[in-house]
Amino acid sequence: MTDSLTIAGKAYSSRLLVGTGKYKDFDETRRAVDASGAQIITVAIRRTNIGQEPGQPSLLDVLPMDRYTLLPNTAGCYSADDAVRTLRLGRELLDGHSLVKLEVLGDKDTLFPNMPETLKAAETLVKDGFQVMVYCSDDPIQAQMLEDIGCVAVMPLASLIGSGMGILNPWNLKLIIEKAKVPVLVDAGVGTASDAAIAMELGCDGVLMNTAIAAAKDPVLMAGAMRKAVEAGREAYRAGRMPRKLYAAAPSSPTGGMIGS
Repeated sequence: MTDSLTIAGKAYSSRLLVGTGKYKDFDETRRAVDASGAQIITVAIRRTNIGQEPGQPSLLDVLPMDRYTLLPNTAGCYSADDAVRTLRLGRELLDGHSLVKLEVLGDKDTLFPNMPETLKAAETLVKDGFQVMVYCSDDPIQAQMLEDIGCVAVMPLASLIGSGMGILNPWNLKLIIEKAKVPVLVDAGVGTASDAAIAMELGCDGVLMNTAIAAAKDPVLMAGAMRKAVEAGREAYRAGRMPRKLYAAAPSSPTGGMIGS
């Protein structure tokens, strides 16, 4: 893995992280995850069975922990206390698993993050030994505060959760990327493959998505497209794009040295 993504000391070859909600069944979830190539899979503790309901189908039956890194998340939590309680439950269910995704929502319509409660929860969780990846607004100052608390990755939204609107404020993302010493991953708002590629071209370390894949007409095909987009965007970022110009100062195919000249 010559260009791996490292989170909390562990290296991953894939820079695409995917969610497990909104699929028609666990079989479709598994096939989409396989097509995405993702190695980190996020799961909503409040909405998906990973052992809370003994005897019922479990996500762990199709996405086993010996193959994937599960990332328990706090989707549906609207206070720091609820988020902390939910992730402590997830740690118990997953035998002490400490890598988690924190999100504390502030509004039921937009699902925009409640940053004061997010900061409060992050501080508690880090002190409690969790390795916290955190969904946040695209505010560079608050992203820096989360890093200073000890979060292992910051995950600013591109646009609202489930909106599919793409990256609405690339300038703020660039500011966060320039300052951060931990991975920066776009979380929320990706709608199609070009959105994922743009995020990677901006210099993001990875992209997390769920609805863009699960709500596609063909989720498995879209998962494969997202895999390619993330890889292409990363390669373009590493290659370094040509400068933007209003017009070329010299022709791209100079006449000097042409045959017969």
